[in-house]
Amino acid sequence: MLPTHGRYDFKPITERPDFRWPDGNRLALYVAFGIEEYRFGEGLTEDLMPGASKPDMVNTSWRDYGNRVGGFRLIDRFASRGIRPAMLLNTEVYDHAPALMDAAQEAGIEIVGHGLTNSDTLANLSPEEELAYMKAVQAKIVEKQGFPARGWSSPWLAHTENTIDLLPEAGFSYLLDLRMDDQPVFLKSRSGPVLALPYALELNDSTTLIGRQTSARDFAQMIIDEFDEMRMAARKQPLVMSIVVHSFISGQPFRLAALTAALDHIVSHREEVWLAQPGEIEAFVRADPGRAV
Repeated sequence: MLPTHGRYDFKPITERPDFRWPDGNRLALYVAFGIEEYRFGEGLTEDLMPGASKPDMVNTSWRDYGNRVGGFRLIDRFASRGIRPAMLLNTEVYDHAPALMDAAQEAGIEIVGHGLTNSDTLANLSPEEELAYMKAVQAKIVEKQGFPARGWSSPWLAHTENTIDLLPEAGFSYLLDLRMDDQPVFLKSRSGPVLALPYALELNDSTTLIGRQTSARDFAQMIIDEFDEMRMAARKQPLVMSIVVHSFISGQPFRLAALTAALDHIVSHREEVWLAQPGEIEAFVRADPGRAV
């Protein structure tokens, strides 16, 4: 046998329990959008124009657009369609863009821990450093919203060998980083099972629009095509679909127009989909763990 990470076992989609989501449908869909902050001139960055001269005001301004403009417009657009997203949050945003966090709270958005800044990575941290980092993220969320976040998504989706073991120790019970399935999957950890919800690695504006230079209209069509296929597949069994966007990418006006067309297609079939937050999906699964793989 080949070496594996050992965090989950193989179980084909054809051998799963049957149930319905709380609203009676078989397809649950959540939207996650990234709200990020970067240290100027330090650490990792997401760049529109790689290789820009230093100091890099150009790429910095592109990223800053998300917290000054794009994030507010996305929050309004989701709310107007009856979609309650989850926010993948760099907690430095609380200090750098407090008005945006006020708008998120007013809209009832679920907060998911996404590091302190997106200049960071968990890679190469010792177990003690990694746990302290996760706890710092959680402490800031508790300070600002009064209760801990249940969900975690690593900056840059980076993991160490210890990440999954450490998440429960920092108070996180589910993970949004992986897409090995169309249903929730329990990951083995030394502190008890961590629930991995299907996380869009391709229906993700960072990897697809920026990474692969896909057009906004093509990205919107990808969302529509996935939704229609998942809707058909879910007539036989319960499934989870996700969409991942970022304030400085999909919050750009020309991309927001295309994304809105995809959202309108989804809500036109509202009777067939549970528009959920990931924490609601986790709570429903944990109420009967047999609902997960």
